[in-house]
Amino acid sequence: MTEPSSRQSPIFTKSYDFILWLLEHTEKFPKSERFRLARRLEDSVFAFYELLIQTTRSPRKPYLLLKADVELEKVRLYIRMAEARQLINPRQYHHAAERLTEIGKLLGGWLKSVS
Repeated sequence: MTEPSSRQSPIFTKSYDFILWLLEHTEKFPKSERFRLARRLEDSVFAFYELLIQTTRSPRKPYLLLKADVELEKVRLYIRMAEARQLINPRQYHHAAERLTEIGKLLGGWLKSVS
């Protein structure tokens, strides 16, 4: 995957940056959690980004954006669980929560514009 260009919508660049940040942290999870929580986190964040890509090429934009919102909610849940299980520290949790809120606002704006 290549780095998103500066011409892309901010949701793509912010999501890409978040994925890179997340991967740096999930690879440090203990082995037992890499196959449980890290895998779910990574699968959901990749599914979210894939849905964004599909949305740009589909007439079913509202449907795909709603599916992306569900994946983003899963990521939020898994991040909360990672912090509760002390797999990420409170500072990392705060950073992730801020990024996810920002991405969520961009997603909501996009959904509003196509509905």
